[in-house]
Amino acid sequence: MSRFAALTPLLAPRSVAVLGASSDPTRIGGRPIAYMRAQDFPGALYPVNPNRSEIQGLKAYPSVADLPETPDVAIVAVPAELAAGAIDDLAKRGTKAVVMFTAGFAEMDDAGAAAQAKMVATARAAGMRILGPNCLGVFDARQSYYATFSSSFDSGWPVLGRIGIASQSGAYGTHLYTLARNRGIGASLCVMTGNEGDVTVGECIGWLAENPEVDVIAVYAEGIREAPGLIAALEAAHAAKKPVVMQKVGRSELGTKAAKSHTASIAGDDAVTEAVMAEFGVFRARNSEEMLDIAHTATRKIYPVGNTLGVITVSGGAGVLISDVAESLGLAMPEMPAEAQRKLRSLVPFCAPRNPVDATAQVSNDVTLVKTFTESMVREGGYSSVLGFFSMTASSRRWPQIREQLNLVRVENPGRLYVLSVIVPPERRDELEADGWVVHEDPTRAVTAIDAMGRYGAAFAGKPRNAAPAIGPVTLPALTPSEAEAKRLLGSACIASAPEAPCATADEAVSAAERFGFPVVMKILSPDIMHKSEIGGVLLDLADAQAVRAGHAVLLQRAKASAPTARIEGVLVAKQLQGGVECILGIHRDPVFGPMAMFGLGGIFVEILKDVVFRRCPFGTDVAETMIRSIKGAPLLLGARGRQPADVKALAEMLSRLSGFAVAAGDRLQSIDLNPVFAMPEGQGAFAADAVIEIG
Repeated sequence: MSRFAALTPLLAPRSVAVLGASSDPTRIGGRPIAYMRAQDFPGALYPVNPNRSEIQGLKAYPSVADLPETPDVAIVAVPAELAAGAIDDLAKRGTKAVVMFTAGFAEMDDAGAAAQAKMVATARAAGMRILGPNCLGVFDARQSYYATFSSSFDSGWPVLGRIGIASQSGAYGTHLYTLARNRGIGASLCVMTGNEGDVTVGECIGWLAENPEVDVIAVYAEGIREAPGLIAALEAAHAAKKPVVMQKVGRSELGTKAAKSHTASIAGDDAVTEAVMAEFGVFRARNSEEMLDIAHTATRKIYPVGNTLGVITVSGGAGVLISDVAESLGLAMPEMPAEAQRKLRSLVPFCAPRNPVDATAQVSNDVTLVKTFTESMVREGGYSSVLGFFSMTASSRRWPQIREQLNLVRVENPGRLYVLSVIVPPERRDELEADGWVVHEDPTRAVTAIDAMGRYGAAFAGKPRNAAPAIGPVTLPALTPSEAEAKRLLGSACIASAPEAPCATADEAVSAAERFGFPVVMKILSPDIMHKSEIGGVLLDLADAQAVRAGHAVLLQRAKASAPTARIEGVLVAKQLQGGVECILGIHRDPVFGPMAMFGLGGIFVEILKDVVFRRCPFGTDVAETMIRSIKGAPLLLGARGRQPADVKALAEMLSRLSGFAVAAGDRLQSIDLNPVFAMPEGQGAFAADAVIEIG
């Protein structure tokens, strides 16, 4: 049985009980019954209300014990003070799933959180899953299953389709569904998790990934509180080649606070969540409009690898706009072959055949030119994605003939992503969609969606990843170690440092410096002083023995003045590396996802530009090298403007080994900072010049 099959009684039940059932179809306990009756739910529907014998034309039962069978799922719409008793009754009856509308739990206060935890414990002991509490429920129009009290169905029913929505917010989940319905987008299934006392949004994603009726998964998330389920879900979606597009909110400090108070879930570090999304090829939508654009386009199930965009347009201005958007996204728009351009120019001397191919308004005079130009783009240009900008032409009297010409190209050249940017009424849009086109009114939104399809293609076609390094057992000390001890620990995992020696006396410092060769670096050595540079505890460019002796005295004096209670173990003397590129490698233990590795360039690039990348640990050297090459400052490592390339392979090996060390060290490891790490010229290695390990 799959990891997520336990949610099937919740999300695809054969029988439904409603506790707190109401005869009023506008009340919370009445809406699910009214909706399922109106849409002819094929399973059994059992209202439970001790004060009614009949509800909305159905026989009502006084208690769960009186039901003629054990329902797959029970909707709980009773007051908070009765909720625990309802869970007890359902657990005794053997019900496998609960949709709990009832609020007043963890979203309120500590007492509510304790009551919620007790209910969940009761359910788990009985093998019963709870959606909620404080949730808006779930619906699946394909099954006519409406375990929700949303009023959105008062204005219309879902458009059947193959998009599934998982949302932590009930109101926003139904907002997304309604936007989709109003645009004619088929989003048949929506599950809203509320407080996530038990069932999480990650598990819902996993169930959708395994559902053969769902091709695309759209997610609204405020904060991820449970990592294993989400990771397993994204792995399942990736393996099934099902695109996941997520609108993850809580980027700003204000937004994060709102997320905490809204769903009682903990919004983790946004950069960490984004790194996990990137790991599994999840596209992060900036807004709901973009999410629906991408989800709708993805239902065509065409995800080009090495995506290239060819554009045919009747407007030169639109061509420029489309080109600008494509360039900003990194979506390639290669020129048409020279011979193809010559041929098209011979047909329409005033056309612009490079790409975008501006066929001009001449296509309205000779509609066969539409096929000629578009076919040339597909066959001779070889573009994997084709965008046609026809705007209001699609409402002209010649459009039926133009549509026929476009469809000839599409039918004769299948396997590409065909998109139109046109302004048409809904019925004409539906006709074009039925033909096999994806229709977007706005060309910039069309380009964004096309780019997303290529990103999915690249993610689905990714090569198997290298294995993470095997790191032996790591025994952390009882307390946060000094720099020298930190480097010794890391050295056991083959994470190299600059040659160095801890020295208790000035004579030992001079001896070490002469052994390494001048110039050297000297640092105060203390497990209690983590940020040595802030107290003047680092001295550079010490060029002779006299400078080393003087430096030893200066460091001890500064340490005593700035941190009089700190334990001082002496000084650390290290060979001063020259000619390398300064980088930072780090580990941060995220409370949700565990150890996360960070890479960036050192100095201003970290402190001001924040040009860094994160990745969940552990990972192999291939992933590490991809991280290194992905930052904006990567050209400084790769030999830009005549620079000597840095030893990227050694740097990737160090980053990969650091990721393995972080996992092997266990939960007590809180963070690691290697800053700076010198990436020496190619073939000369990478060395940590400073190391801080924080232990919890």
